[in-house]
Amino acid sequence: MEVIRTKLDGVFILKPRLFEDERGYFFESYSQREFDEKVMPVRFVQDNESMSSYGVIRGLHYQRMPYTQSKLVRCVRGAVLDVAVDIRRGSPTFGEHVAVELNEENKLMFFVPRGFAHGFSVLSETAVFQYKCDNFYHPEADAGISLKDETLGIDWRIPVEKAILSGKDLHHAPLRDCVLDFDINDKLY
Repeated sequence: MEVIRTKLDGVFILKPRLFEDERGYFFESYSQREFDEKVMPVRFVQDNESMSSYGVIRGLHYQRMPYTQSKLVRCVRGAVLDVAVDIRRGSPTFGEHVAVELNEENKLMFFVPRGFAHGFSVLSETAVFQYKCDNFYHPEADAGISLKDETLGIDWRIPVEKAILSGKDLHHAPLRDCVLDFDINDKLY
């Protein structure tokens, strides 16, 4: 696995080693030992999967303390633009984001640690998206940032005004009005 650093401390793009021949392909999608050595020690406790249609944007989600989550995400069918936004108070990159296209062809994965909001837009007709979490979901800690917050400068690669959003995602506040309780000194894992 190749680990690619991003401009956001702790956020990584992971490129698996792909073995292809006339039968198809094989790759190791996750190894606890390799992840601990090359990224950081994280204990994942839950796997999730979603299927969405073109034009869906999910996010920007995060869990408030003490239920923050790290996520290891990938798109197994179709294509998404995956986004992480730094929401750590006191961070030199606070409010900045990294975006990466994840698709069934490139097989890239994206590690989004605690202290970052996460979202994705669906670029293909449909997309199947899988992710591992290092903490269980707690509805009382659920929070989000408006996808339409122009101060974030995110190009979702689909028209946001025509995006298909959940009722919950329609009502998130811009970053400046969000309750952020994760500090730059809190642990990323």
